[in-house]
Amino acid sequence: MNMDNYKVTSKISLKNLKTKIVIDDAERELKDVRKKLGKLQDTMYAHGKYAVLVCLQGMDTSGKDSLIREVFKDFNARGVEVYSFKVPTELELKHDYLWRHYIVLPARGKFGVFNRTHYENVLVTRVHPGYILGENIPSINTIDDVNDAFWDRRFEEINAFEEHIAANGTIIFKFFLNLSKEEQKYRLLRRLNKQEKNWKFSPGDLKERKLWDRYQECYEEAINRTSKLHAPWFTIPADDKPSARYLVASIMYDTLSQYSDIEEPELDDDAKVNLELYKKQLEEE
Repeated sequence: MNMDNYKVTSKISLKNLKTKIVIDDAERELKDVRKKLGKLQDTMYAHGKYAVLVCLQGMDTSGKDSLIREVFKDFNARGVEVYSFKVPTELELKHDYLWRHYIVLPARGKFGVFNRTHYENVLVTRVHPGYILGENIPSINTIDDVNDAFWDRRFEEINAFEEHIAANGTIIFKFFLNLSKEEQKYRLLRRLNKQEKNWKFSPGDLKERKLWDRYQECYEEAINRTSKLHAPWFTIPADDKPSARYLVASIMYDTLSQYSDIEEPELDDDAKVNLELYKKQLEEE
């Protein structure tokens, strides 16, 4: 399977992309690739040269939580950090919109997973521009100020943010879990019909569902304007969860495996020469 088929390298139209593919033995294949990813992460942790930022976006019920659980299951806990971004707090609103994302970027040697990301600032806020007024930006006083020029500037800022962190050692993956409206309906009904899933449901989910077409427009523009060589978007068919998980894991592993300079550090020459001496000292204690 050519993973480049999912990378956005030219302008896309979401309505023309598949929301479902079924990969044979996807769960078994995932177990294999996530073990390889886990071993690679150990090497990256010891190497300490690159960080990895994994950005997950998608409509409600697109499977972000379960994907994180399954894809990173074989990682050493010290090597991966997951952040879920909700409505900005009072403290976060006292800073620029990228601040809360910047302060939790992964350190070199670690994976950081953003469950919802800085792209919420050109998605939810674009569908609901009134939210921008809550950011208390000096130049924004009314909804009329949240115009095309405002969004152009925000896209430029996001591109600059990603270019900066990429240039300083962060490998960026951006995955859009491309869910169909029909599958979302099924998953929302499942939350209502299964008591143990009720907690996941919010009446607000239905309000946002009515804005489906607008969200698709905003996602499409955001992806087209921000998929760059140093920070590419991948559109992942998300109606079949096992296949989506396998695709995400495989794309990460295939990409990271191409970095020929990721390797475990070697002992310095003095330590190598004296290995037997060190062993003897311990054995004679």
